[in-house]
Amino acid sequence: MPTQVIQTQPTKNAFSSFIQFWGDVKVIFGPYWYPTKPGERAFSDVIRAWGMLILLILLIIALVGTTAYSSFVNRYLVDSLIQDRDYSKFTNILSINIVVLVCLTLLTGFSKFVRKQIALNWYKWLNNKILDKYLTNRAYYKINFKADIDNPDQRLSQEIEPVTTNALNFSATFLEKVLEMVTFLIIVWSISQNIALILLAYTIIGNLIAVYLNQELTKINQEELLFKADYSYALTHVRNHAESIAFFQGENQESNILGRRFSNLLKNIERKISWERSSEIFSRGYQSIIQIFPFLVLAPLYIRDEIDFGQLGQAALACNLFAIALGELISQFGTAGQFSSYVERLSEFSDALEEVTKQPENVSTIKTIEENHFAFENVTLQTPNYEQVIVEDLSLSVQPGEGLLIVGPSGRGKSSLLRAIAGLWSAGTGRLVRPPLKEVLFLPQRPYIILGTLREQLLYPNTNRQMPDAELKEILQQVNLQNLFSRVDGFDTEVPWENILSIGEQQRLAFARLLVTHPSFTILDEATSALDLQNEGRLYKQLQSTKTTFISVGHRESLFDYHQWVLELAQDSSWQLVSVQDYRNQKTINIQSTPNNESQNQSQILTETITSERLSHKEISELTNYSISTIRSKASKGDFITTRDGLTYRYDKNSSVLKWLRV
Repeated sequence: MPTQVIQTQPTKNAFSSFIQFWGDVKVIFGPYWYPTKPGERAFSDVIRAWGMLILLILLIIALVGTTAYSSFVNRYLVDSLIQDRDYSKFTNILSINIVVLVCLTLLTGFSKFVRKQIALNWYKWLNNKILDKYLTNRAYYKINFKADIDNPDQRLSQEIEPVTTNALNFSATFLEKVLEMVTFLIIVWSISQNIALILLAYTIIGNLIAVYLNQELTKINQEELLFKADYSYALTHVRNHAESIAFFQGENQESNILGRRFSNLLKNIERKISWERSSEIFSRGYQSIIQIFPFLVLAPLYIRDEIDFGQLGQAALACNLFAIALGELISQFGTAGQFSSYVERLSEFSDALEEVTKQPENVSTIKTIEENHFAFENVTLQTPNYEQVIVEDLSLSVQPGEGLLIVGPSGRGKSSLLRAIAGLWSAGTGRLVRPPLKEVLFLPQRPYIILGTLREQLLYPNTNRQMPDAELKEILQQVNLQNLFSRVDGFDTEVPWENILSIGEQQRLAFARLLVTHPSFTILDEATSALDLQNEGRLYKQLQSTKTTFISVGHRESLFDYHQWVLELAQDSSWQLVSVQDYRNQKTINIQSTPNNESQNQSQILTETITSERLSHKEISELTNYSISTIRSKASKGDFITTRDGLTYRYDKNSSVLKWLRV
């Protein structure tokens, strides 16, 4: 996907940004915690999720309470040792302290485990939900036409899990640290109200600064996601087109492209490092100042014996823990910036998937009728954006067992008609009659090679079907792939087939699927373009033997031998449907009726390409499917003849020649 140009976005105030963020959160997270649509989530799953969340909250409360209690135990431990000098009391309190530390350890471990388990369950649900949207109503295909949605594959694979993990980490940490700060503030208040008031004011100022700094980090994180996605896509692009790059020796150009995208990523990382440096200095300095307060205020009180040493130590410990909690809370605001970037991109992606699958309003679409044959009834097909008419008022019907060949200039919409049959393009008017898509096998020019075993390649799309190895070997023989089995260990071997098979072998493998599934209807989009004429003829004869009804797109004249009808598309969106024989006759007449100067040029071209090969009527008959009488008739008319191997001949009526000459 091309690198996206990052444009300056209109400046938003903090309130509007928060409203937008909260709206995105509700769209993404709402159905998990508050399902409103029937069947959206099982009631038992919702109860289980809330049960685990409540358990996590209780564990956090218990952890904070135990930590606060631990500060009092430490205070009494110090007093028993320094002031009371009572060893028995000291050992009793020490035993309590050990139990408290064990509880803290267990509570910390269990709270983190429950937090991660909730995040994992949430991630599993959210991934399945977005993936279901992606694969429903061919959204994965339609989303490619939206230029503002970059790298959908990365959004699925790398940007869903951080959303749930960051959400749980931020929420749990925020709750834990706020509770700790409130608890320690109360403890400090019980010892010195002055320190408590200073800490409270200091906290408010620190959080306001953190929110301000977080705005810049949010921008950096959004750019980081985009630059990482672009760089990852460029690397994948090189892997997928390795052979083409090697043929062109385009390593330098690819290196420049990768270098540019990596440079953008590096600049973003440098900005983030600079921001993190400033943030770390601010956070550490902020915590250090807090730790000084209790000694400045309480030291004079201790010297005057107004408080004991245990209170001084507890206040210092509480302020230290308060500072640590505040520092972690500030760092969480930085994480929240990255979290908001993930939420924004995921919400944008989810909305785009819903948008592309909606039926457009107030626009005309081709009506599809499912019956057991192919027919176009007054169909006018347009591009999906309704900007261009591909074919106008098309009406035809393909009879069972017949073959229709679609021809025309490149870019005229031959493949677009196949997209209309498949339901990918529906912009236009009229009615399209076709069988259910599960009864139609599509063979594109570049076959789809799945990630799987050789057996799964042959059985696709019905990979659960059972078929003996002997039958599969026979089918490989029929499509001239008998040597393929010797290149792997067996039908259950999984290798990168797209890399080890040539395009021609892949096209023959696609034909093998046809012989496996025996579909009633087949669509071929230049499915033999990479094959020689001998292999092409062999495969089309296999196709004809299955008695399937098929529609082909192609340019080769050799394809006429395997079809009964020709649909020719013209540049002006017009069309004509004629029999193969009539179409050939038309082309011959057109050549013969060209103006004199063009006729002379054509004659000159033919003369220059005539070889020394001269064949009799009988020899031509043996190379074609025509009878001797038909050969003579064509000779008298001056028609051209194409043999089974794709060579074209014309009859020279010169009395000194009277032979068929190859042109």
